[in-house]
Amino acid sequence: MKKEILLTGDRPTGKLHIGHYIGSLKNRIKLQDQYNSFIMIADQQALTDNARNPEKIRSSLTEVALDYLAVGIDPSKVNIFVQSQIPELNELTMHYLNIVTLTRLKRNPTVKNEIKEKNFSESLPAGFLIYPVSQAADITAFKATTVPAGEDQIPMIEQTREIVRSFNSIYKREVLVEPDVLLPEKGSGRLPGIDGKAKMSKSLGNAIYLSDSPDIIKEKVMSMYTDPNHIRVEDPGNVENNTVFTYLDAFCSDKLTLEEMKENYRRGGLGDVKIKRYLNDLLQAELEPIRNRRNKYKKDIDYVYEMLKRGSQNARSVAAETLSEVREAIGINYFK
Repeated sequence: MKKEILLTGDRPTGKLHIGHYIGSLKNRIKLQDQYNSFIMIADQQALTDNARNPEKIRSSLTEVALDYLAVGIDPSKVNIFVQSQIPELNELTMHYLNIVTLTRLKRNPTVKNEIKEKNFSESLPAGFLIYPVSQAADITAFKATTVPAGEDQIPMIEQTREIVRSFNSIYKREVLVEPDVLLPEKGSGRLPGIDGKAKMSKSLGNAIYLSDSPDIIKEKVMSMYTDPNHIRVEDPGNVENNTVFTYLDAFCSDKLTLEEMKENYRRGGLGDVKIKRYLNDLLQAELEPIRNRRNKYKKDIDYVYEMLKRGSQNARSVAAETLSEVREAIGINYFK
C-alpha cells in the first residue's frame, strides 16, 4: 500500500509543452506507482492573473487533462482533480490567512519575482499576492508528504511548512503535515525556449507543444537558436548555452553519440542543420505516440470530463476530512 502522499499540478493557461514534459510530467509517470498521488489542475490559481479572461482557463482545462492522459498519467493510479471544485480549499486558505502576515507574503522571493515578471506594479491582484497561502491549503488539504518542485519553488514550500508549524503550535494539535520538496532529477530541469531565452513559455511563443504536428515540430526545431558565431560548418562552435544541445541532453539516450557530436561541433566540422535534423528525429519519435494517444482521447471528451468529475469528488472527500479536523482544532465546529 502506498503510504506517502504526493501533490502536484499545473495552471490551465494553454496546452502543455515539452518543457513541462521534461521538467515534471515524465517524473510523475514514474512516481504514480510509488505514491498516493493527487494531480491538481489549478484553475483558481490561474484566475489570479486571468480573472478578466476566464474563457482562457475554461478552454485550457480539457487541454491539460488530454496532455496528462497522452503522456501516460493513469487515472486508475492517480487522482486528477480540478481545484475550483474543492470549496474546502477556500476555507482552509481563509484560516491560514489569519496566521500569515502581509509582510511575510511580500517577502516571498518567488512571488516577488513573478510580480516583477508580470509587471503588476500597483495593479497587483490581492489573489495573486496570497497564492502561497492558497497553495499551502492545496498541499495540506491532502496531507501531502511530498511536493515535486523546482528550486525556484522552494520558498513556496517553505511558507507552507511555516503555516503548518504555526497552526499546529497555535491550536496545540498535530493536524497538518509538513511537506518535503522533491527536486527534479539531474537532467530533467527546465528547458529554455526555442529562441534561446531562459524560459519556455506559452506567452512568449517559444514552445514546442506535446500536441504539435510533425511539420510544426520540424519547423520549430529548424528555427532554433544555436551559437550565433557558428556561421560556417568548419567554424568551432559553442555547445554550452546552445539550445539545440540543451534539448539533445534532455532527449538523446545515446550519450556516446551525443558526446562525439559535441566534440565535432566544438572543434568545427559539424553544421547546425545536421544537429537540428538529429534533434527533430528524436523529438518526432518521442512525441508521435503521445500525440496519437491525445487524439484518441480527444474523440471521447465525455470520458475526460467524467474522469475529472470523479477525481474531484474523491479529492473533495479527502479535503473535507482535513477541514473538519481544522475546524475542530480551532473550535468552530459548533453544531457537531
